Amino acid sequence: MRHHREKRLESFCDRLGYTFSRPELLQEALTHRSHSAQHNERLEFLGDSVLNCAIAGLFFKRFPQLPEGRLSRFRASMVNQKALAELALRLGMDQLIWLGEGEHKSGGEKRPSILADALEAVFGAIYIDSNFSRAEKVINELYKPMLETIDHETHAKDPKTLLQEFLQSHRLELPEYTVVTTEGKAHQQKFKVECVIPEFNIRTQGEGTSRRRAEQAAAQSAYELVCTEAD
Repeated sequence: MRHHREKRLESFCDRLGYTFSRPELLQEALTHRSHSAQHNERLEFLGDSVLNCAIAGLFFKRFPQLPEGRLSRFRASMVNQKALAELALRLGMDQLIWLGEGEHKSGGEKRPSILADALEAVFGAIYIDSNFSRAEKVINELYKPMLETIDHETHAKDPKTLLQEFLQSHRLELPEYTVVTTEGKAHQQKFKVECVIPEFNIRTQGEGTSRRRAEQAAAQSAYELVCTEAD
């Protein structure tokens, strides 16, 4: 059994394009909190930042003419839970994650949140095992095929429009936006807006230097959640 798992880990590292000099880091990255006290949440925290920075750099170089708003939407589509879980499945991570008995029985190895967190933890582990440059290279290679599938027309739309079109296509009511707080002086105000979609029991918040920007930020988070819920 142990030999079989070691073979699976070797195959995983081949698909990943990285071999760990400290295998215990990979083991930690693949360990869910339900399994033991030495789990992957700290590495996931680190890997989230490594991933976002790597993808931001990749898009910045690949799309030199795109404005900040569209770059942000591109990145969000690549690092959300759905995209990460799909990538983790393609890497075969559902066969490798250590879970507690309860999580295992409930099919936790296929749960998008567990898969996405574990993949981010792997990116964090690579960073610790080597450096950011190496982690960035691994991430860039893994995301190359996904870049070819980007729908430029869809991503040209702002998050509020995307969310509205999604809800209308499912014959659902439009989201409600409410200003939660407004801080600062008139020329330096900061808005916090809440977006509510009752049908999905979704409630997100966004911040910005204008009400519109705050609404777009809240809509972006809501859009990612409804897409996950609808799958």
